[in-house]
Amino acid sequence: MSDKASKKKWVYAFGGGSAEGDAGMKNLLGGKGANLAEMCALGLPVPPGFTLTTKVCTAFYKNDRAYPQGLKAQVETALADLEAETGKRFGDPKNPLLVSVRSGGRASMPGMMDTVLNLGLNADTVAGLAARSGDARFAWDSYRRFIQMYADVVMGLDHDVFEELLDDYKDDQGYELDTDLTATDWQTMAGRYLAQVEDDLGEPFPTDPLDQLWGAVGAVFGSWMNNRAKTYRLLHDIPQSWGTAVNIQAMVFGNMGEKSATGVAFTRDPSTGQKSIYGEFLINAQGEDVVAGIRTPQVLTKQSRQDMGETALSLEEVMPEIYAQLSEVFQKLEDHYRDMQDIEFTVEDGRLWMLQTRAGKRTAMASLRIAVEMAGEGTISRDEAVLRVDPAALDQLLHPALDEASDCPVIATGLPASPGAAIGQVVFDADEAEKLAKNGIDVILVRTETSPEDIHGMHAAKGIVTARGGMTSHAAVVARGMGRPCVSGAGAIKIDRKAGRFSANGMSISQGDVITIDGGKGAVFKGAGRMIQPQMSGDFAVLMGWADKARRMKVRTNADTPADVKTALKFGAEGIGLCRTEHMFFDEQRIAAVREMILANTREDRVTALDKILPMQRDDFVKIFTLMEGLPVTIRLLDPPLHEFLPHKAEDVEAVAKATGLTPDELMARARDLAESNPMLGHRGCRLGITYPEIYEMQARAIFEAAVEVREASKTAPMVEVMIPLVATGEELAFLKTRVEAVAKDVGDAAGEPVRYAFGAMIELPRAALRADELARYAEFFSFGTNDLTQTTFGLSRDDASSFLNTYLAKGLLSQDPFVSLDQAGVGDLVRMGVARGRAAREDVKLGICGEHGGDPASITFCEKTGLDYISCSPYRVPIARLAAAQAALKRAIKKKQKKKKSR
Repeated sequence: MSDKASKKKWVYAFGGGSAEGDAGMKNLLGGKGANLAEMCALGLPVPPGFTLTTKVCTAFYKNDRAYPQGLKAQVETALADLEAETGKRFGDPKNPLLVSVRSGGRASMPGMMDTVLNLGLNADTVAGLAARSGDARFAWDSYRRFIQMYADVVMGLDHDVFEELLDDYKDDQGYELDTDLTATDWQTMAGRYLAQVEDDLGEPFPTDPLDQLWGAVGAVFGSWMNNRAKTYRLLHDIPQSWGTAVNIQAMVFGNMGEKSATGVAFTRDPSTGQKSIYGEFLINAQGEDVVAGIRTPQVLTKQSRQDMGETALSLEEVMPEIYAQLSEVFQKLEDHYRDMQDIEFTVEDGRLWMLQTRAGKRTAMASLRIAVEMAGEGTISRDEAVLRVDPAALDQLLHPALDEASDCPVIATGLPASPGAAIGQVVFDADEAEKLAKNGIDVILVRTETSPEDIHGMHAAKGIVTARGGMTSHAAVVARGMGRPCVSGAGAIKIDRKAGRFSANGMSISQGDVITIDGGKGAVFKGAGRMIQPQMSGDFAVLMGWADKARRMKVRTNADTPADVKTALKFGAEGIGLCRTEHMFFDEQRIAAVREMILANTREDRVTALDKILPMQRDDFVKIFTLMEGLPVTIRLLDPPLHEFLPHKAEDVEAVAKATGLTPDELMARARDLAESNPMLGHRGCRLGITYPEIYEMQARAIFEAAVEVREASKTAPMVEVMIPLVATGEELAFLKTRVEAVAKDVGDAAGEPVRYAFGAMIELPRAALRADELARYAEFFSFGTNDLTQTTFGLSRDDASSFLNTYLAKGLLSQDPFVSLDQAGVGDLVRMGVARGRAAREDVKLGICGEHGGDPASITFCEKTGLDYISCSPYRVPIARLAAAQAALKRAIKKKQKKKKSR
């Protein structure tokens, strides 16, 4: 490694009332290291120590787990300074310095990475600790804890091995609690632990403190890539490249007797947001005891104890002076950070020490309340309150949730495709789902995968499970639009339709059996779990009002039915950005006429069939236009290939053949003629409208006649936008625009007043984005259909890609699923080109996005930067989009101000 590397600063010290870092250095020092430094600067009692930066972690993995040059020397210097600060020496048998070694990434990942406490103990130093403290029991208890933790974290020997040894010993001695063991008992257990390590691993436990230190540092850096950390990062969109810092800190002991304790506290209730101290502590214990559940912790405040009916005294009652100090520290930290804090503390022999502070994790309900109340207190501004709430967390408020205390066994896990929880009887057929639902039975539709033909069953079901498909598969997209919980891609599920059951992970579930699904976590459970209904607080309305004032982009919804429209309007939608007309075609009252149209051999026969569909489609639009009361409605003309509307099951083929006068063989022959090897890129979208202009002409007539009817009835003209899907060339748009204009003129002439509407294109193909200037000659608006634009840019099928995308994500080949969050480099570049070229040709072209990315906060930020006029998403994601759009606008404004300041 180069001399340059050896000169880099890899280690930052803190303690003694000063620090080399501060809270603003989170990216370098990690959240824990940055906040320890900040607490030192605030004059709070923090055990001294030093931080190995996140850049060490990056170098560690870049160089095949080798440390960068110069690190060892800097650690030795920092260790010597720590010895001077504490008056103790590392490895000194008379006055030993003991340290903790903890992880600390820039984003909080509680419990995901490793920690080692009491490091530096061996047979010599444990005797010195006992003599120095005057408490042999405490010393040997600390040593056995260290052996167990180090052997587990660093050497790979499961901690359960030690728990079994301890349980057996307690049984033999007649002890119930760990606190019953004496110094001699703990000395015996330490000896047994050491022997167990050597027996199981074939090597002795390390005794040299420096060897222990580097072993622990390597294990903590190594834990950045353990499975639970990788999974957590995947779930919370934390980049692997960030790495973790390592904090080495002088130990303080909460297990030093009855005047010692350890605890965890929140400055406000993280579940409700109430402004009251919330937390737990244990006397004569170390940090892991509070979270491990070995002993029952006690609450911090007398009020909490009384509210909960607890008999064990609170910290406020047991250690009133310490509690008073803590209360002051809590207020100081909340005032300083201007946010609710999650704090770890230790009391060592009557002296308070602060071990950590960070912004506390909280529920969506608590997040809203804390933000609104802090703005009301004047601690933060309204704009800051808007920025404080995670838009994705609002899902918790909009859907029923599964009570985490439910103890139903897990059948299978998949992708969290649509949030919320549902309970119902298993059903495998969409028709059966609809039938049972009409009889008042709650059902969960379980399918290998869904198709548009299942729409009625999906609507009837309380929730949906698919064995295949991704986060933007048909099931996922439709379920989110309907507000139905959905678990997709649950690959362990094997469905046996003939037997009427499915199996997964050794369990067999039959039709009619009750299951519970959690769409927010992607889990399927056996039996009926306990549900928590969503509670929309007044804080929600207040914060969303502030958000609406802050945002620039409009928020529309993807909605196809009056029920969807009502839901979206309730959540604050300002228009419909995508109304998919094909979903209307699957209604059982009109599917026969649709199939008659598809099977017709002449234009005349097709028109006859379309004439039957026209009044039904017109009625659909009347209902939607009436509900929208003049807000914009973008209607996409027919998009899917025609074969999707034909029957697939034998009994359906028989029925359709009979109704159309064809033989089943003739019907299947027609189906084969329409079948395509790659229908996604086949005869669909505008290609259907060009091959069979009468289809789009019928739809245009239904739209315009509905607009006239609503205009005359309500005196408010609907704001109609007709959108052509899957456009690639200006010639396609020109051809179809002429026909739509002709229908509009015909309807307007008949009504005695022109029909007002806008004509536009859906940008779903790379060529359309590249030739946006050409399309803008004919289109008054563009809507970027980023689901298909992602498919056609990557050459991926969104329904099949889930089988390997997880591998790409795990290997770091993709940072995110491009169907969940927009690929801003590739697909995003096409969107930027489309925007620039479209506006160059038509300055006032209206621009929006209507793919599933319209409800993803990161993608919404991209839309704000790119200058889109609106975003459109599923009804249940409208509040998320409203908040994310506000945050994107506020962040953009903040950056502009900062840039302006710098340029002065």
